[in-house]
Amino acid sequence: MRGRSAIVTGSTSGIGLGIATALAAEGVNIMLNGFGDAGEIKKLRQDLADTHGVRTAYSPADMSKPAEIHKLVRTAETEFGAVDILVNNAGIQFVANIEDFPDDQWDAVIAINLSAAFHTIKAALPGMKRRRFGRIINIASAHGLVASVGKVAYVAAKHGLIGITKTVALEAANDGVTANAICPGWVLTPLVEKQIAARAKAEGTSLERASSELLGEKQPLLQFTTPAKLGALAVFLCSEMASTTTGASFSMDGGWVAQ
Repeated sequence: MRGRSAIVTGSTSGIGLGIATALAAEGVNIMLNGFGDAGEIKKLRQDLADTHGVRTAYSPADMSKPAEIHKLVRTAETEFGAVDILVNNAGIQFVANIEDFPDDQWDAVIAINLSAAFHTIKAALPGMKRRRFGRIINIASAHGLVASVGKVAYVAAKHGLIGITKTVALEAANDGVTANAICPGWVLTPLVEKQIAARAKAEGTSLERASSELLGEKQPLLQFTTPAKLGALAVFLCSEMASTTTGASFSMDGGWVAQ
């Protein structure tokens, strides 16, 4: 894959950074996207470039704004010459029962978790088809396959993301472009670590117990997935060995949806 180029949205931390790092390790140029401290993002870019010998760029595009999304894709094409790989990872969450769910939070979750993927794919797909090569990976969730209470917007968006994945796979089936979804369960990211710490403090228990209880609410396998493991799956889906794998949803969820 050396010499290919990728956009990974929401890649300044967590899952997105894990996937960007895994792709860079295979020689893929990386367009980072997301929010964060400018100095830290500059260091991320430099570390990826120095460690893996790839080119890197960064866009602060707000994934709720179609014009900025379009600019993100055009900038990556100008910077690298092509967008060969698109990983739609950016996402937000809000939790409330339907009758209490604020309208603006619904709109925000749908915009960033679902509509953003439509806009990135719409902008990047024509170039992929012209070059007869493209890999589109949508980071869905176990919540793209099953529901949980209090997460109506997130569940709707992730189900929709799997629907987009299937549609793109069909439309681009003979254009050298594949589209697949990855559906993680609990992933050990800085945000989840904070959630565990808050739970342990509230319940007056250990981090280990709080972690096990959190996992056990949904997953038979009491072990977190890591961004690096998701990155390894993404690398496979971008490889030549996965050239006939399209329209699929891959669960990495500790048995969450097997129940």
